[in-house]
Amino acid sequence: MNVNYDVNEIIKQFNFSGSFIKAEPYGFGHINSTFCVYFKNEDCSIHRYILQRINTNVFKSPEDLMENIENVTAHLKMKIMASGGDPNRETLIIVTTKDGKSFYRSETGDCFRAYVFIENARTYQLAKNPKHLYNFGKAVGRFQQLLSDFPVEKLHETIPDFHNTVKRYETFLKSVEKDVKGRAIEVKDEIKFVMDRADDTKVLLNLLKENKLPLRVTHNDTKFNNVMIDDITGEGICIIDLDTVMPGLSLYDFGDSIRSGAATAEEDDTDLLKVGISLELFEEFTRGFIETAGKSLTEMEIKLLPFSAKLLTFECGMRFLTDYLDGDVYFKIHREKHNLERARNQFKMVADIETKFKQMEDIVGKVCQSYGL
Repeated sequence: MNVNYDVNEIIKQFNFSGSFIKAEPYGFGHINSTFCVYFKNEDCSIHRYILQRINTNVFKSPEDLMENIENVTAHLKMKIMASGGDPNRETLIIVTTKDGKSFYRSETGDCFRAYVFIENARTYQLAKNPKHLYNFGKAVGRFQQLLSDFPVEKLHETIPDFHNTVKRYETFLKSVEKDVKGRAIEVKDEIKFVMDRADDTKVLLNLLKENKLPLRVTHNDTKFNNVMIDDITGEGICIIDLDTVMPGLSLYDFGDSIRSGAATAEEDDTDLLKVGISLELFEEFTRGFIETAGKSLTEMEIKLLPFSAKLLTFECGMRFLTDYLDGDVYFKIHREKHNLERARNQFKMVADIETKFKQMEDIVGKVCQSYGL
């Protein structure tokens, strides 16, 4: 598995049940290393767990990270049970270590955690049908709704300034100036694309400072592949990857959901003719999101939903381009110029959103009207 630690030894540190069979790489995450771990029960049935190596270069304090996840999942479990739901499928269940902790730190400093595998559900890189987006929207809205009474001040900031688009832009400018790999010359058009939209980076943060947008508990990384879709019902049953649950704006979750869920191509597709936003999928997600979270949103939040889709897509593209200029030090890459391809993809989607912006505003207005907002 091309790792510098013994997975068999790591597995022994957790309260897994049954006899260990195997572990294999799992998923498409950019940051953490994830494995699916198989065990056999006494009745010979097979059950699975998720084992992850936490990227401590990104998450500097695994203690704070896991405290956030412990507290948030405990709150979600309580709310899900109170509403008659199934917490074993509707939130992540942490598997503790032999000494009762939420993660294990090896002698070499590597940090690992484990969750119960949610069976008969899966994640998708792209929506397979419009119903996926409607149910995705409901899941993201419900996630915010369930955490609406969770005290924001209890959460640690696991990645400082994660969606601080002003600082992301400042970091980008520094990367352009330093040009440590000599790559700026080949991406002049992409650099200009970012600089032409510098004012967009200030909009949401200025409104937050002016108390015109409320601070909420948000996921902050609501890619479509961070929701488990039930194999039978098609419902979005569980939001996963809780590493970035922090104080934030509802618009971060909406915008990033649209960026990934309403895209017409995967985020690293190099055929830019395929890349854009699907208005049909945008409407389906908006309908689901407003259905579950709409009544808790302010007028300003609703007004800015289309803009958030543009901004979060722009931010992601800017981060990919910054990483390319820096020498691909943050995101995992699978080929040369992968981050540049991702950046160009995201910028094409931004451009498409700009051409369809009025239509997106009209869709939000229509959906809100249908729910009496």
